[in-house]
Amino acid sequence: MNDDFIFGLRPVLEAIEAGKTIDKIFVQNALQGEIYAELKAALAKNKIRPNYVPVEKLNRFTRKNHQGVVAFISDVPFHKIENIIPELFEEGKTPFILILDRLTDVRNFGAICRTAECVGIDAIVIPEKGGAPVNSDAIKTSAGALYNIKICKENNLAHVVDFLQQSGVSVFAASEKAQKMIYDVDFTEPCAIVMGNEETGISKEVLHHADEKIKLPIEGKTQSLNVSVACGAILYEAVRQKHIKSNL
Repeated sequence: MNDDFIFGLRPVLEAIEAGKTIDKIFVQNALQGEIYAELKAALAKNKIRPNYVPVEKLNRFTRKNHQGVVAFISDVPFHKIENIIPELFEEGKTPFILILDRLTDVRNFGAICRTAECVGIDAIVIPEKGGAPVNSDAIKTSAGALYNIKICKENNLAHVVDFLQQSGVSVFAASEKAQKMIYDVDFTEPCAIVMGNEETGISKEVLHHADEKIKLPIEGKTQSLNVSVACGAILYEAVRQKHIKSNL
């Protein structure tokens, strides 16, 4: 247990009403009661989607009286991608977005956020469920970069891809099965890069919606890179292209 972690109906309700950023919230299946009704209303009002789980999962978080509710708090505020893209265009910027599809390792997530902030990524999009927590460990691993980059937590990444495409942003999905190398696509126009889960890669739905599938060259016997390393290589290829274009 750490400072990211609170439990109990009233403490969680008060945290939400105080405007705390809820990273993840777990609610016991079939929970009832007057205070839970208040909590449920507060969740709906703030568009926070709970994860309904058996009591055994909550007991793994804490053996204390959690009253059927455990929530993880984030010091990092969450944004909406549909607000960020119009703002970037209005400011005359070329959107440069990173989508992380269900990365689970908080160290990978933090390291990627650090690199993303260094290269000037405008926003990182993560799923509401299935991703690494945006907690103190992530902030430490990112060397504080999470405080300086916008994080968008979205319910459906495929819908995000559709929205970006409709907004004039090309979406490139990193996949070992791609035909095109990262050097064969144009990263200088409005674009988003998608990186997938450490074990299973990008989900089929998101992969299907992407404009292009891209890959890194692998010359050795090991067939894949750590997702943080791969992401860094792709982002810096984009930076290289942008620098060349700006100097023409």
